Amino acid sequence: MASILETFGLDWVKFFSQVIIVLIVYGILSKFAFGPVLAMLEARRRRIAEGESNLETIKAEMGRAEEKVREMLAQANADAERLITEARDSAEAVRSQKTQEAVKEAQQILEKAREASRLEHESAMNELKRDFGRLVIDATSKVTGKVLDDKDQKRINDEAVGQVAL
Repeated sequence: MASILETFGLDWVKFFSQVIIVLIVYGILSKFAFGPVLAMLEARRRRIAEGESNLETIKAEMGRAEEKVREMLAQANADAERLITEARDSAEAVRSQKTQEAVKEAQQILEKAREASRLEHESAMNELKRDFGRLVIDATSKVTGKVLDDKDQKRINDEAVGQVAL
């Protein structure tokens, strides 16, 4: 083994000095380079883990928010449908009430028109009776050649009206 060591040029003093140098460099690198790099990598790993957990939390909250929005939209749609139905019912009630009022008003107008027609008919009949009575009296006075007094005029007028009785 000594011949192999001499063949490869292994010098124990140089070897141990190099091992010590490597250990010193490793210690310095561990303290000043590896430590901060590993701490930075650990901090990044924690931030990534926090970000992933926050992402999961945000996804869950977003799902709840979407569900809440769907519920609110469903409630708003139900309220809108209810309001539309109430408005239709109200409009139908108002239309029905106005129709009834219009029918009642039309009936009142018809009654007033009938009453006015009846009064006008009576007035026309009275005027016709007066005119007829005058004609009868004039004809009677011309036929008889006598001037009729009020009593005779009334009697003739009553007889003529009784016979005509429209």
